[in-house]
Amino acid sequence: MKPSPRTLLSAYLAALACFLVLDAVWLSVMGPRLYQPALGALMAPQVNWAAAVLFYVLYGVGLVVFAIAPALGAAGPAVAWRRGALFGLVAYATYDLTNQATLRDWSWAVTAADLAWGTAVSGVSAWVAARITSRPARRRNVQ
Repeated sequence: MKPSPRTLLSAYLAALACFLVLDAVWLSVMGPRLYQPALGALMAPQVNWAAAVLFYVLYGVGLVVFAIAPALGAAGPAVAWRRGALFGLVAYATYDLTNQATLRDWSWAVTAADLAWGTAVSGVSAWVAARITSRPARRRNVQ
């Protein structure tokens, strides 16, 4: 059964909220410990908020399309986690490995940490969203 637009919007908002909270914690903890020492000279003095917002909006869409929506049918949250983790790995690898290949001072430690983080945060966010949004559908089917 194909999820309704309302369910997809709920999944999007749940995934986005989860991703934003986890990513804010990650960046506040790892920024001074990993990114600043390894990439300080490459970092902008201020966050470009327009670019950051655009990233999160588009990334949330990607999680819904490639991980959560396919899992909302009959597959369940575990499939959302696996597909979300794979989506995160591919997306973060695109960024980090391109930087690794083209930037002189890009750190392998940053690449490894980002790949692990992108995989984890995407899988967890997709799982949470699928878990939250699949509950009402299961209740309707049981009654």
